[in-house]
Amino acid sequence: MPITEPLQPSATWNQFTATEADWDAADAALLESMTVQMHLIRAFEEQVLDLAGQKLINGPAHSSIGQEAGAVGSAVPLTVQDQINGSHRGHHQFLAKALNAVQPDGFSIGADWTEDVVSVLYRTLAEIAGLTDGYCHGRGGSMHLQWKEVGAMGTNAIVGGAVPFATGFAMSHKLAGTDAVSVTYFGDGASNIGSTLEALNIAAAWKLPTIFFIENNQYAVSTTVNESTADPRLSVRGLGFGIPSWRVDGQDALSVKLLMDKVLEHVRGGGGPAVVEADTYRYFHQNGPFPGSAFGYRSKEEEAGWRDRDPLNLAEKHLERLGIATREQLDALRKSCKAIMAELSGRITEADPNGRPGQLRIRPELWPSASFIDVGIRGDWPDGGDRVRTDDSFGADELVKQRFVDTIAAVMHRRMETDDSIVVLGEDVHKLNGGSRGATKGLPVDFPGRVLGTPIAEAGFTGLGGGMALDGRYYPVVELMYADFIWVAADQIFNQIGRARHMFGGDHDMAMLMRLKIGTTTGYGSQHSMDPAGILSTSVGWRIIAPSTALDYVGLLNAAMLTRDPVAVLEHDADLYKLEGLAPKDLDYVLPFGKAAVRREGSAVTLISYLSMVQRCLDAVEESGVDGEVIDLRWLDRASLDWETIEASVKKTNNVVIVEQGAQGTSYGGWLAGEIGRRLFDWLDAPVIRVQGGEAAPSISKALETAANANTDDIVAALNELKG
Repeated sequence: MPITEPLQPSATWNQFTATEADWDAADAALLESMTVQMHLIRAFEEQVLDLAGQKLINGPAHSSIGQEAGAVGSAVPLTVQDQINGSHRGHHQFLAKALNAVQPDGFSIGADWTEDVVSVLYRTLAEIAGLTDGYCHGRGGSMHLQWKEVGAMGTNAIVGGAVPFATGFAMSHKLAGTDAVSVTYFGDGASNIGSTLEALNIAAAWKLPTIFFIENNQYAVSTTVNESTADPRLSVRGLGFGIPSWRVDGQDALSVKLLMDKVLEHVRGGGGPAVVEADTYRYFHQNGPFPGSAFGYRSKEEEAGWRDRDPLNLAEKHLERLGIATREQLDALRKSCKAIMAELSGRITEADPNGRPGQLRIRPELWPSASFIDVGIRGDWPDGGDRVRTDDSFGADELVKQRFVDTIAAVMHRRMETDDSIVVLGEDVHKLNGGSRGATKGLPVDFPGRVLGTPIAEAGFTGLGGGMALDGRYYPVVELMYADFIWVAADQIFNQIGRARHMFGGDHDMAMLMRLKIGTTTGYGSQHSMDPAGILSTSVGWRIIAPSTALDYVGLLNAAMLTRDPVAVLEHDADLYKLEGLAPKDLDYVLPFGKAAVRREGSAVTLISYLSMVQRCLDAVEESGVDGEVIDLRWLDRASLDWETIEASVKKTNNVVIVEQGAQGTSYGGWLAGEIGRRLFDWLDAPVIRVQGGEAAPSISKALETAANANTDDIVAALNELKG
């Protein structure tokens, strides 16, 4: 007979509860301070809901009323060096982190509000109202609150979207050798999101100082936790990854605080990540000033039961019992919190001269200027100094013959040699003598601890890189083994990394590099052969470089890494990696920023392309006999595109052919053709011609793969069409 033996998880899982004796033993000043903070947060949220009810908040108002204890209890033990991020329902966590940062010695009942405290409340309210005085200058609103200077790294509108970033903060702490931690707050909905689970796994595998704080408020909009998962005790997630996990009463501020003390000791001591689940309840609907019962998905009896365990009332009962505060003092505290919030609301509103009696409006002078709309999407071009030179300025003695992929490894080695902040991460980059194609050859040996082989978890490790970029102490270089995998990491690439700088006000850098290997013509078929240029160019936050030669690879990469923006570098596997060409001995040189290259001058037609199709354009011009001018774009993002070179060429030739290898559906040339038509219509003798692949992605069959991609014959046919 088979033998069945029970297995034990490698991590512990415990319920944590503070007793009345713990309240008796707690420092009175601590209990007083936490109670004041909870009251401030409650009054703040009530004021937000009041403004939302008057339609003075544009967009959602996700209040945290009922959940104050978890935020305050978890934030009190944190330092300014500790970093947090959170979800769309994050006002309370943001406020708790900020209030403790500006008043670390705590709060006393009856004390006057300090200027720093009033500033936190005002700037947070202004942000939620979308005003220029807010922390993100009005761009973030209710769901994107950030104050990096105190470790509040940003709340997030995408469920689970912020969690991978928290592992990036933690990786930065670990690399820097500090005992600081990263705390990521999320709810029951995000507990079922793939990126959250990927982040849990990476944090556990690498022992990152991350606390995954689950606010289990029982509902994801209207869907109960019991409907969405088999085990509503969400901290069980930690056991699957070997992470010590705890459940705690999220209505009891002292229980949360004492548990966080215990958890922080574990994490700061190098024990790796931890999971904390706070059982709590949101009193109102997902958004706005109405209870969930008003929408029929929960009962008034259920809501009343949770209100009987209101976190403020629980704390007040203990304060009264212990003689720390009287009922009169607590009532006065409530009035004082309401009064300061009413005063701050009055700072941002005024009577609406065109409205009914008593109707308010936002003070017009507080709105951001319309001219601010695109400010801070990306940084300014850096000064490359005497490193800047053109690719045609190299003498023969300054060049070496080298495979393209070896040049990639060489220049990255040079960058890591000169900059200790660079960290490379991706699948298999630490093994196989330089990853799957040799692009990281020599790096793991020469830079131990800075070349990290990741799990197969593109969303997880790409988001980790994004968190490191947002933190700013390290420069992450993320390799996606194939460009098609941007779809797997799409939320992190587009919603998170690409938008982070602008979304949070445009004041901070997001410096990182993402290397993308294009598998076209490798025989890897439909899911490994995409050219991502067209997709990436839809995200305004990314810069994109596409080197067609080894010489250009060095200059473009160095230029891109001098920017403080996220940069995607496109690398063509089969068509370029193995080619031998001339590479510079000077691995520090920088190509001019945002400049295309004219690879051949001509008068009859302008051919515009990038990567391996540039050479095919040159071949097609010679074969067809058409006097074509060939432009190698090099920089592909819309902000960096060299319109000066394009316009000069089109005004000379009056004809345009845009050439790309990949499929129609992900085409880069579609938007470019439209923009050329808009800008240069008067100089065009004919519509812009586009040479591209077919409708379908390439197949495994060699014959079908060849047919799916554009080639030299297709370019020749387009040029002959122009000849008539």
